[in-house]
Amino acid sequence: MKLEEELKQARFTDDFLKAVLNILVTADQISHAANATLKPYGISKEQFNVLRILRGQHPKPSTLQLISERMISKSSNATRLVEKLRVKGLVDREVCSSNRRKVDIVITPKGLSLLDEVDPAMRQSHDHMRTLTDAETKELNRLLEKMRP
Repeated sequence: MKLEEELKQARFTDDFLKAVLNILVTADQISHAANATLKPYGISKEQFNVLRILRGQHPKPSTLQLISERMISKSSNATRLVEKLRVKGLVDREVCSSNRRKVDIVITPKGLSLLDEVDPAMRQSHDHMRTLTDAETKELNRLLEKMRP
């Protein structure tokens, strides 16, 4: 659907503003699809992001700083997210033996198993958006990366 129809707006100030709004509307749709997909698994998008970061580090432990640096949403509270995942048995927190001020965080077997279940569902939730060719997808990635500072 054209952005003008979706937002019920005849025209935009300029094409750049239209592009920014297109990105925001599309990101919101992707976010909504992710939330709907993750809801039956009892985790949020941000918790899913933390689990994926920890799986990427597995079996090495991670720190809160590493998790925060790699989060998609930089405003997420990594400490709170890790604690919620710990309560669910999806991650473990341990005081580092070499530096007692540092906390090591690792994904548990239960967390890895959950990701094995969630990953196919997340891929499927994005399938309806696969309307671009490989070349268009590469170009879109190039352009989006060019827009970020």
